[in-house]
Amino acid sequence: MNEIVVADIGGTHARFAIAEIEEGRILSLSSPVTLATADHASFQIAWEVFGEHLGRPLPRAAAIAMAAPIRSDLIKLTNNPWIVRPSQIPNKLGVDRHILINDFAAVAHAVALVEADQLFHITGPDLPLTSTGVISVIGPGTGLGVAALVYNDHQMQVLATEGGHADFSPLDAVEDRILQTLRTQYGRVAVERVVSGPGLRAIFGVLSEMEGRAIPPGDDKALWSMALAGQNSIATAALDRFFQTLGSIAGDIALTHGPGPVVLAGGLGLRLVDHIANSGFADRFVSKGRYRGLMESLPVKMITHPEPGLLGAAAAFAIEYRT
Repeated sequence: MNEIVVADIGGTHARFAIAEIEEGRILSLSSPVTLATADHASFQIAWEVFGEHLGRPLPRAAAIAMAAPIRSDLIKLTNNPWIVRPSQIPNKLGVDRHILINDFAAVAHAVALVEADQLFHITGPDLPLTSTGVISVIGPGTGLGVAALVYNDHQMQVLATEGGHADFSPLDAVEDRILQTLRTQYGRVAVERVVSGPGLRAIFGVLSEMEGRAIPPGDDKALWSMALAGQNSIATAALDRFFQTLGSIAGDIALTHGPGPVVLAGGLGLRLVDHIANSGFADRFVSKGRYRGLMESLPVKMITHPEPGLLGAAAAFAIEYRT
C-alpha cells in the first residue's frame, strides 16, 4: 500500500487529500482540505499550506488535476492566475512520482469508477452507463469542463478536451441579447461565458435590463443562492435560462462525441440536482432537429460523489503506476 497526495486545482478552489493506493486500486481517500486560490500566490505555496495542515511530511508521490490544457512546460490555468511548470514539479514539491492531468479528464476517470448509486438520473432512459462507445462528461463550475470517456473492446480511454471554449450559439431572441451583451465585453463569446458560475450573472443582467430592474447587490455566490432559493423572480428566470442553455450545449457535445450518454459534474453540479429536473434542460438537450429521436434515447446523469476530481486523479495515478 502506498500513500499519494491528490490535488484538484480549479479556478476558485484548490482541493487536497491523501489517497491510499494498492495494486491499481484506491483503498481510501481522505476528507479534502479546500483552499481558495485567491488566498495563495502559487500552487507550491498552497501545497505547503496543505502539508502544514496535515502536520506530517507529505508522501513523495502525487496525482494533480488542473483546470488547464496539459500540453507544455508552462501551464496557465484557465480561470486562475497560477502558473505551473511541470518540469519543476519533482523539485518544488518533493515528489518522486507524479501525474499531471486535466481536471475534467480526472472527473471522467471518476465516472468510470463510481457505482450506479452515485450517478443520479436526470433525463432520458434510466439505464446504466454504456461500457462501449463514448460517454460525455460535462460540468459547469468557474468555467465549463468537458471530457470524453471512451470504451473500445472493454478498454477505457479518457480524452481531455476544451469543449467549454466552443462558440456560444443563441437559439432565441433572449439568447441573442445575451450574446450581444457578452460580445461587447469579450469580443468572442465561448459557451462557458454563459454556462458557468459567473455566467448566471450575465443572464441575470440581460433579463433585468429587459424588465427595467436593477441587479440586486452581492457577488456571484449571493446571486446563485438567491436563484436556487427562489427569492427573486428574475433570478429564478435566469436559472431556468441557464439550464436551457446547459441542455443545448450538453446535447451539442453529445452529438459531437458520439453520440452517447452524458454525465454532468463540476463545481456547481450537486447544487443543481434539485432544480435541473424541473427546468428546460431536458427539452433543449433533445431538440436537435432530425436527431431528436436519437437524443431521446440517451441517458443523462449527474455524478454525486463529493470529490470526483480527487477520486479520478487518484484513479489515473493508480492506472499509470499500477501501484
